[in-house]
Formats: sequence, structure tokens, C-alpha cells
Amino acid sequence: MEGQASEVPASEAIELAGGAAWLLDVREQDEWDRGHAPQAHLIPMSVIEQRSGEIPEDRQLLVICHSGYRSWQVTKALVAAGYDAVSVAGGMDAWQSAGGVVVQDGSPRASA
Repeated sequence: MEGQASEVPASEAIELAGGAAWLLDVREQDEWDRGHAPQAHLIPMSVIEQRSGEIPEDRQLLVICHSGYRSWQVTKALVAAGYDAVSVAGGMDAWQSAGGVVVQDGSPRASA
């Protein structure tokens, strides 16, 4: 339904993130530093409006946070702005539980 935010299970998000989808991590830098998906792009919820130009408009977006609340909020805003975005249900907690890879390199992945 257009304009309606939705979510995907972490297991499905793991598969999608390995393909054409763009994984957007909306947590803060300190959370990212403790562990993130290797294919994720960090744009914290606190600066998403200022950095919206870094978000691709031509790819499906998978939005993830720690437990799913912030990603749901960001997903609603992105969908309202016309993006093809879904929230990852359960966030990084669910990602790890579903077997998703997590790395700790301390630096945001380039948004390309």
C-alpha cells in the first residue's frame, strides 16, 4: 500500500541486503562501533534529514536500528517521501539472532 510503512523479518533482510537492497543503519556512531552489518551504511536518525541526499532513490531500502523502533520511525518518513523502504523487524538484535554477520570496525561504510 503506497505511503504505508512495512517491515521484513531479519532473515529476509539478510538475504535482501546481500543483493540489490541498500541497508541503512540509523543508530548512533557508538552503537555502530559496537557492531554492524558489513554491508550497512550509517546515517543516524538524528541527522537523517541533513544527509537525505546520500540515500539512493532507485533501490529498495532496508532500515535497521537496535531493536526496531527507530527504524520503523525512519521507514515511515522515507515511505512518505516516496522511497521504497522497509524496516527490519527486531533490528540488529534480530539480525544477529537470525545469523546475520556483524563486524566491529568503528568506521561508517561509504555511502556509495
